[in-house]
Amino acid sequence: MRKILVIGCAGAGKSTFARTLGARLDLPVTHLDRLFWKPGWQKTDKPQWHEIQRGLIAGEAWVLDGNYDSSLDIRLPAADTVIFLDFPRWRCLVRVIRRTIASRGRDTQAPGCPDKVDAEFLRWIWTYRAQARPKVLAAVAEHGKNAEQFILGSPREVREFLDSL
Repeated sequence: MRKILVIGCAGAGKSTFARTLGARLDLPVTHLDRLFWKPGWQKTDKPQWHEIQRGLIAGEAWVLDGNYDSSLDIRLPAADTVIFLDFPRWRCLVRVIRRTIASRGRDTQAPGCPDKVDAEFLRWIWTYRAQARPKVLAAVAEHGKNAEQFILGSPREVREFLDSL
């Protein structure tokens, strides 16, 4: 495990997991939100975003935390390991709400982007399993077929995975 993608719904714990995994394996960790979002929640344009992705995967070793379906086809073929945190939506919703309350508007996702919860974001989490998840799994099957794949569906499975390293 030297080139690892950590994917899953918002609130699944991707960032925390990626930091822990990176520390245990002594690998650099990149949180994609910090590169994608510009101050005021402005998106990086697609060509620039894809160029950033190509730069990230050129490294010898990495842990990349984040979904960004539009660039999975760039990252997945370069990964030797894909870890999908596949938690129930209720758990993701609770975690996002807790994180938002705890952060109280701090820039936890990206500089100049205070943590927030709005109806669109909650809807995305609520519908993730039915709408986004099948697309992510299809992308993993198509572009990540050479990577070792792990689907972790609970905090216990996450702990057991990390303890096995």
